[in-house]
Amino acid sequence: MLARGLPLRSVLVKGCQPLLSAPQEGPWHLRVPTREGARISTRVPRPFSEIPSPGDNGWLNLYRFWREKGSQNFHHHQFQNFQKYGPIYREKLGTMESVFIVDPEDIAILFKYEGSTPERYFIPPWVAYHQHYQRPIGVLFKKSGAWKKDRLALNPEVMAPEAMKNFVSLLDPVSRDFVSILHRRIEQQGSGKFSGDFSNDLFRFAFESEKYIQNFSLDLRQKKDFNDIYPGILYRLLENNKLLFEDIKANITELLAGGVDTTSMTLQWHLYEMARSLTVQEMLREEVLAARRQAGEDMNRMLQLVPLLKASIKETLRLHPISVTLQRYLVNDLVLQDYMIPAKTLVQVSTYTLGRDPNFFLNPSKFDPTRWLGKNKDLTHFRHLGFGWGIRQCLGRRIAEVEMTLFLIHILENFRVEIQHLNDVGTMFNLILMPDQPIFFTFRPFTQDPPPA
Repeated sequence: MLARGLPLRSVLVKGCQPLLSAPQEGPWHLRVPTREGARISTRVPRPFSEIPSPGDNGWLNLYRFWREKGSQNFHHHQFQNFQKYGPIYREKLGTMESVFIVDPEDIAILFKYEGSTPERYFIPPWVAYHQHYQRPIGVLFKKSGAWKKDRLALNPEVMAPEAMKNFVSLLDPVSRDFVSILHRRIEQQGSGKFSGDFSNDLFRFAFESEKYIQNFSLDLRQKKDFNDIYPGILYRLLENNKLLFEDIKANITELLAGGVDTTSMTLQWHLYEMARSLTVQEMLREEVLAARRQAGEDMNRMLQLVPLLKASIKETLRLHPISVTLQRYLVNDLVLQDYMIPAKTLVQVSTYTLGRDPNFFLNPSKFDPTRWLGKNKDLTHFRHLGFGWGIRQCLGRRIAEVEMTLFLIHILENFRVEIQHLNDVGTMFNLILMPDQPIFFTFRPFTQDPPPA
């Protein structure tokens, strides 16, 4: 095989680009690292029908899936199938058939050949709703050239690292307000701590960004001068005039709506893991306090001084990915694990299984942010997929990373986070991965001595 899974003959199939030619590069075709010393084989790939499967009766499979509450346990369903069938399997549910993969080398090949306008799975009811009511859609559900046009206009405003500096001054006050509210609650309770289910508070924290869009609209009506302050994404998009107003509105709505539950849920899982791993929490706090001494009130500088904290967000998404699969429709025939998979097949990357597979992560059940800081890149090669990969990765990734890092900086500076019950919290899938029960946290001012064991 060439590059772990792509046999020599596959370069001749339906115009698939030869691996020995120079890979295309540019804003719409990102280079994917290729491993050195890849095994070479001239074996003829096995047919699609031989990929391990629970059976070809899609309706029977769907009935079993429903009976086992598969929609809520989709991630567990995949995990069990990989244990049963190996690193690749196919499954037909009703009329929909997918191939599921988990090996990072296969994932690298999939994304290398995703094409210039990758397509993912779209939720039919969502698309039907927008079509029925003639509502415009944004990049989340657009395809082909329409998607590419919107994405090219949006990337400089939301994905460019230099653009993120503009958001720090907007997002940092929200984190400070959250901390102030917690301090007031501790004072009101009078016990030196505050305990409760913070899921709604985290949701409101993530939703706070909407106010800045509203404030911008008010400022615009009042014709304030924006020369000295960042005017916001909406203003920039309107000013650039690269998108129709309806397209701008659709994309801004998707960006806000898509970033609320996802961000708040990731923060909840991060607090949960910190509370269960107090040693890790103290390591993170030490890094944050050292960064504060060095950076002072310069939050842009401080964000550069907390690599362990950023790694802890990666580690949270490894154990608790928001999306339990990443999907791509194949542009051309592709060979994975020596099976020929035809073009237009839906291939799903099982992020939940990947993050908990001991073949790819040492001691996978342990919350260990340091695993992302090692020099051996083989240990992290195509393993951090919490925001997707490539040109169709999460549009709000940079904003979410800054928002979560700022939030955790202020929490660690001010509180020790504990959990009332140390037993494991289960997970359920409801479009995103969620706890199957409320998580009750306790926040104590970190200057206060911890309670006796």
